[in-house]
Amino acid sequence: MPDVPSSTADAVFAALTPVVEGIAATFGRSCEVVLHDYRDRERSVVAVAGSVTGRVAGDAMSEIGLRVLAAGDAARNEVGYLTRAQDGRVLKCTTLPLRDVDGTLIGALCVNIDVSAINRATGVLSDLLGLSALREQVPATSTNFSGDLDQVVESLVERAERAHAVPVSALGREERLALVRSLNEAGVFALRGAPGRVAARLGISRTGLYNDLAELKKDTP
Repeated sequence: MPDVPSSTADAVFAALTPVVEGIAATFGRSCEVVLHDYRDRERSVVAVAGSVTGRVAGDAMSEIGLRVLAAGDAARNEVGYLTRAQDGRVLKCTTLPLRDVDGTLIGALCVNIDVSAINRATGVLSDLLGLSALREQVPATSTNFSGDLDQVVESLVERAERAHAVPVSALGREERLALVRSLNEAGVFALRGAPGRVAARLGISRTGLYNDLAELKKDTP
């Protein structure tokens, strides 16, 4: 990603920082608003209001942020999607990519609302009124909102292990390529030091990982 002139990007974040507090205060304690500056990818969180995911300023981006970063110019608003926190709570989230005047992706404004209590209340009211219980629509996978990039990478690798029902060390060549492809599409390798982290977790050399990435690049039309 090309460097963005600080004067313009800084103005964007300076204007949005007070908005973070205002949005969170409007929706109450079940709401968290996070402002990300992608110019510092490993410390992208520059402002937080609310404590739904427990993040603080200076934390790294989550899996969702990595996905937005990987999308780059193609990143679009994602409004009202559901995910699970790692502790099982259901979150309704909105992610709004932020751009410089020339369209360069520079960050994101994220709103996370814990709707677990609302879902429980809906079930209680349905029982009291004799209505059929409403089916809770939640995704099967959870999202790692940790501020530690190693934990985020670990979550992505563990998800692949569950998908293949074997540890990554036992994956065949094609299965490992599929895993590396999914990590690449998730934006992991845009982060400084990520290849070394991933290679160590997969039990292969950094050279072996670079060979995998080169092979995937050849397969890309």
